[in-house]
Amino acid sequence: MSVVESPRPALALPHIQTLAAADMAAIDTLIRERLASDVVLINQIADHIISAGGKRLRPMLVALAGRATGDVGADHHQLAAIIEFIHTSTLLHDDVVDESDLRRGRSTANALWGNAPSVLVGDFLYSRSFQLMVELDRMDVMRILADTTNRIAEGEVLQLLHVHNPDTDEAAYLRVIERKTAVLFAAGTQLGALASRVDAATQQRLYDYGMQLGYAFQIADDVLDYTAEAADLGKNLGDDLAEGKATLPLIHAIKHSDPATAERLRVIVQEGDATAMPEVLAAIRATGGLEYSQQRAREYAEAAERALDGLPGNDAVAALRGLARYAIERKH
Repeated sequence: MSVVESPRPALALPHIQTLAAADMAAIDTLIRERLASDVVLINQIADHIISAGGKRLRPMLVALAGRATGDVGADHHQLAAIIEFIHTSTLLHDDVVDESDLRRGRSTANALWGNAPSVLVGDFLYSRSFQLMVELDRMDVMRILADTTNRIAEGEVLQLLHVHNPDTDEAAYLRVIERKTAVLFAAGTQLGALASRVDAATQQRLYDYGMQLGYAFQIADDVLDYTAEAADLGKNLGDDLAEGKATLPLIHAIKHSDPATAERLRVIVQEGDATAMPEVLAAIRATGGLEYSQQRAREYAEAAERALDGLPGNDAVAALRGLARYAIERKH
């Protein structure tokens, strides 16, 4: 009779980073090697955004999902690099579409080099990620990543349709999150398990974990746009509002405010009026928009943890549980 291991307590972020350090060093080396191009401008822009910091959460998820279900090798590291290249290319494109000038506390690539080079280097990173996929010569991997990048592109267009749209409701908001954020998290965790050659049911558990984590992470991120200190956030506070994006705290406020306030909020969204931030914050606080959004993020984080039930009681699974909690507790 087999003994089921009890889950280990969720790990805090510093312990997670220590656990993943060797894998992340190998992944980082591979990323930098495969970024190289004989076109100097590509190297400059790619290095600018890759070296901007961040916790490399998405490639870390690939490695941790692999270790949660087996041993980790070169294929895991290559898949992690692919995920990071896809993510980075979307950042370059996002900043152009959003006309952003600040990311992770530094000037965006488009602010420094212009829109056209940023878009084209984003295309380079997309195509480089597909070169890395082909090298693995696994149709199942290519199918997952091709479907994922297609859904991300759909998410970009879907989000564009909701810009300056005060009628965006929670369901529409969540559809954008699914495609823009959650599918790449889910692909990373699924591929980590796939590369460890575990059964389909275990792969599905890791996929479900990644999907729920992606929702939690993005909703928490949208709350931070109304609560964080700008220096901590690494971008301009109120950027979502200036871009005409109605995220969950504001969607909730529009729905639950008195008619006059709701109409005023609708006009602010239509105009992308960042100067109205104090009014918006007052309405969000009056309707409990922050608390509601934080609770929704918490629900998704808890669902992510539940998806891990039944997996081995090892340190990597404890790290994945810890990342679900970090996603909603972080301050930036």
